[in-house]
Amino acid sequence: MFGALMTGAINYAHAESPFSAISSEGFRNGEFTALFSQELAVDTKGHRQKMETLVEPQWQGDISEAASLIAIGRLRLDWFDRVGPDAHKADNYGDLSAPLYNSAHGELSLREFFLDTELFGGYLRLGKQQVVWGQADGLKVLDVVNPQSYREFILDDFDDSRIPLWMVNYEMEVADEASIQLLWIPDLTFHELAERDKLFALSTPEIIPQSPSGVPVFIDDPQKPNDPWGDSEFGFKYGVFYQGWDFTLNYFYHFQDTPVLYQTVSESGVRVTPGYERNHLMGATASNAFGAFTLRAEVGFNSDSYQLSDDLSENGVISSRELASVFGVDWQGIENVFLSAQWLQSHLLDYDQSIVRRQSKNTFTLLYRHHFENETWELEVLELHTLERKDGVVQTKLSHLVESNLEAWVGLDVFYGSEEGVFGQYDQNDRWTFGIEWGI
Repeated sequence: MFGALMTGAINYAHAESPFSAISSEGFRNGEFTALFSQELAVDTKGHRQKMETLVEPQWQGDISEAASLIAIGRLRLDWFDRVGPDAHKADNYGDLSAPLYNSAHGELSLREFFLDTELFGGYLRLGKQQVVWGQADGLKVLDVVNPQSYREFILDDFDDSRIPLWMVNYEMEVADEASIQLLWIPDLTFHELAERDKLFALSTPEIIPQSPSGVPVFIDDPQKPNDPWGDSEFGFKYGVFYQGWDFTLNYFYHFQDTPVLYQTVSESGVRVTPGYERNHLMGATASNAFGAFTLRAEVGFNSDSYQLSDDLSENGVISSRELASVFGVDWQGIENVFLSAQWLQSHLLDYDQSIVRRQSKNTFTLLYRHHFENETWELEVLELHTLERKDGVVQTKLSHLVESNLEAWVGLDVFYGSEEGVFGQYDQNDRWTFGIEWGI
């Protein structure tokens, strides 16, 4: 339902295996590290949005010659309460993944906890973890394995906002330059959306039903799947490197992480009943470098996407097949400068005139990144712009590596466009950010 949202990307087909370093000698007796960060966000009128302290301790060590264990915790403190959530335990989390404590002022959680080992000639990662699919930078087509927290919409760092899941993740080579990845996910956790009274609560009519003025609206608790075995999610990826091209084929049978907002009308008002629905995702990626240029493509077919509709006889929701794609080009023709442009399109194959969103949605991105002063300074500017709504966001960040383990930054996030747009709905939430990160 969200369409184009922020995500990361990784390429398993040709890159060195992510498990290749787990048996390094430094892990032998266990190693403890920690990240500490402090960030202040104020809007452009001087109103405070957040004062967040984040501590993430990490321990990693060998438990045998062929197995390593990694544990990452998280302590988050926010001195304000404008981004939420209010609930001690947000209802999007499964029982095993929920933070020990989670509120507008703090979070205490086991962030990741997994075992890495070799098994049957492949690599097994077992436990709470992140898996990133796809070639797109800043946009989501295939990267739907892990849900995300949208407490700050898409402004938070990708790795920080992604929600790790308990899963079985197995990867092995099947031929020269070819590998397969198998996923089994019994963890029924979904997107964490900003609550209705918070700064980044959703309001766009493409996602949130709009009721006539004066009509009472009653919102039920979400109807979540609750059988870890029968409601499990399954994924498969085949990756191959061939004649300079990285290719992947992806399949994911999963619950869409955004609840479907079914609506019924009665004499007392409108009742909204959120529920989660299954989807078959089939996709592919391709990328290749040609001198200073890299070409990227990503395509995903969704068997079921659930769109808001004005037709309440259908409970305000219509299902349609969806074809989404991203085409991108990167350029590194100048030393220390990186440029990237992308075009994302989402097209509904079973469009109905009662659907609120348009049949085709187009989003364009432009990324500029520049390192200077021996790579101790970095300037990054990212713009996302939608063609139909003519809204978007520009994110600018200037960071300085003060020491090898100490970084400071200042950023500016500016939304623009129609308040009915996915980005324009936050036109009043432009903000400055100031932060530091220290590693030990």
